[in-house]
Amino acid sequence: MVNDNNVILGDCLEVLRDIPPESVNLIYLDPPFFTGRRHRSATRNGDKQYAFDDVWIDSDDYLNFLAKRLSACKRIMKKDASIFVHCDHNNVQFARQVLDLTFGSDNFQSDIVWFYKRWSNAKRGLLQQHQTILFYSMDCSFKWRPMLLDYSATTNIDQILQKRTRDMRGKSVYATDVTGNIVYGKEKRGVPLGDVWDIPFLNPKAKERTGFPTQKPVILLERIINLTTDEDDLVVDPFCGSGTTLVAAKLTKRRYLGIDILPDAVALTKSRLDNPVRTESALMRDGIEAYTNHDPWVESHLVGLSYSRIQRNSGMDAILKESIGGKNVFLRVQRENEALSQTVFLLENAIKNKGDAIGFVIATHDEPLVMRESNVRVLRSPAMQLNHTLAHHFGGDVSSSSFPRKFSEAVSGF
Repeated sequence: MVNDNNVILGDCLEVLRDIPPESVNLIYLDPPFFTGRRHRSATRNGDKQYAFDDVWIDSDDYLNFLAKRLSACKRIMKKDASIFVHCDHNNVQFARQVLDLTFGSDNFQSDIVWFYKRWSNAKRGLLQQHQTILFYSMDCSFKWRPMLLDYSATTNIDQILQKRTRDMRGKSVYATDVTGNIVYGKEKRGVPLGDVWDIPFLNPKAKERTGFPTQKPVILLERIINLTTDEDDLVVDPFCGSGTTLVAAKLTKRRYLGIDILPDAVALTKSRLDNPVRTESALMRDGIEAYTNHDPWVESHLVGLSYSRIQRNSGMDAILKESIGGKNVFLRVQRENEALSQTVFLLENAIKNKGDAIGFVIATHDEPLVMRESNVRVLRSPAMQLNHTLAHHFGGDVSSSSFPRKFSEAVSGF
């Protein structure tokens, strides 16, 4: 007999046999991905190294490994239980094949896409930005606790307020009464959760990050647990790795059981359970708009340049898409109530740790500036250039030759 709220060292195939039949409410497993290589990683300070092998004789060897363990999982699942199998592009086709044979294709519920953004080295082909979680149940009576999300910014008020029905062709239409008046719906609680989950990958500075190669974010596992279990239900992870499933179960007041064949994984999981930590995602809390700079003043003074807008940086506004002389070029536009010297100072500080970079301030006010030795230069905005040109032709003292006609002229000295 295996006790709840426990982490066990061993092959899950053997340990699962000691769990009573039909006793588990949810199983989540993140098995080896059939990558054909040894996975290594380390803690942030490099004090601890983690490694495991994901090497197989052939696909039949992998299929046999997976089939035996999924069959053992099925034996311990309650009639209303669910199972989630985490995959990537290497093994999803094998996992789907085995799951269909084990649980029946009729009990396939969802192909969940976990979407995230990660920086990666450039490669030929598309950048991988998702993994797949296959969701199966024992039968159609699986436990389900619906989750609703806020309406999107593109949803208009009619879509929210008006009741919908189906016409004679089965097409969804807005409902009207016998006199043709619009029928309004009742409470509007939100949109049901879909099968594409935009949940950020753990960033290198996340508090919960352990350095284990396959670690997933706690909020991802919390979502799975909250959707398919109630408090005090039993959650099992046969390949618990860094222990994220168990941490999520503990934080959501579920019972848990983790299994792993690696002593380091078991030790790490136990230490995390002693002090469970969830990294709050500011992106999910505040939305993408909180990280997006929309400043018409800045953008109006960058018209005509090929640039990428820089977010979450108070010292620079943009970076040119093409380098100049092998150097990255950063831009900052002088604000309406900002002294030019302050604009230059902010950009200098922002790029001082950016390697061999060039900075250009786009001046929007006509004021003198004594330039010192610096990797930041000042250019007049197009509007200022036009004003100087007009002043020159209509009696002013400003020479149009005192400023560059093209951006390329301004950087020719670098």
